Amino acid sequence: MNRQLKNILIAIGIPTLYAIVLRLAFGVKDWNELFSVMSVTFLFLLPTIVGALTVYLSDKNKVEKLWYRIFTPWIPIILFLIITLVLAIEGWACWLMILPVFLIAASIGGLIGGYLKLKRRNDRLNISLLILIPFLISPVEQLIEKIPGTYKAYTYIDINSNAEKIWENVTRVKTIEKNEDTGYLTEFLGFPRPLKAELNYNGVGAYREAIFTNGLIFRETVTEYEANKKMVFSIKANTYEIPSTTLDEHILIGGEYFDVLNGTYELEKLTEGKYRLHLYSNFKMNTTFNFYAGWWGKIIMKDIQNNILKVEKKRAEE
Repeated sequence: MNRQLKNILIAIGIPTLYAIVLRLAFGVKDWNELFSVMSVTFLFLLPTIVGALTVYLSDKNKVEKLWYRIFTPWIPIILFLIITLVLAIEGWACWLMILPVFLIAASIGGLIGGYLKLKRRNDRLNISLLILIPFLISPVEQLIEKIPGTYKAYTYIDINSNAEKIWENVTRVKTIEKNEDTGYLTEFLGFPRPLKAELNYNGVGAYREAIFTNGLIFRETVTEYEANKKMVFSIKANTYEIPSTTLDEHILIGGEYFDVLNGTYELEKLTEGKYRLHLYSNFKMNTTFNFYAGWWGKIIMKDIQNNILKVEKKRAEE
């Protein structure tokens, strides 16, 4: 094996292997009190260190090039992505959400690794510190109490119909065919798609089920009701009754990190024969990086809601 190929394998292979080892260690259930995949340490520090190692282990003549320090760290990240997907260690949905962060952090790490390399700092000390940082910081992060963040996803749609017909399609949604489904993002992420919604009667205390594919059901209890105007309902997902393969555990609705609390439909009259249907939902994120997870939560909930609203509009206008 020639020297150049050996150097490439070291610069790419070691950071990739390090990422895999760290993912496996942080995924061990019995170590949850010390290490967690759903942590700032894993989400931000892991790719930064991978990037730093990649550049630091590279030949100096390559490291002198700025583009190399910025983009080469992406190679072990992409390899890490492929390996975890192939081995079913991580799901595609999770990767789609964290990949932008991983790539940016890896580039930042590459710049740090380049600085250390070009300044000729102590090799063994630098590498040892880089490798050990997550194992030192993560236990401290896990001691910090997670403060659940509550977020609102708001959507609306204008409908040309009468209030009675619109409300009829709001309270009870008949079976949604595949060709009516426009939830493209949630479908891409592998979320179950909506099938129908059933309500036992109109009024406070009524029981409503929003049924999705793969056995996912949102069990809803009406807490406020005004015919043809407003319906507020609490939401509880049957998380622990569905197969573990339905959703990745890190984005499981009703799971440890992501839960939907309640929803509200409001019907507003704009003009004669034209109404605006509002749909709100409140959901909770429980991570140490709610600032990022909450942003994704809103995108997902809005996609689900817009999908439902479009179906209700189409049927109310028929």
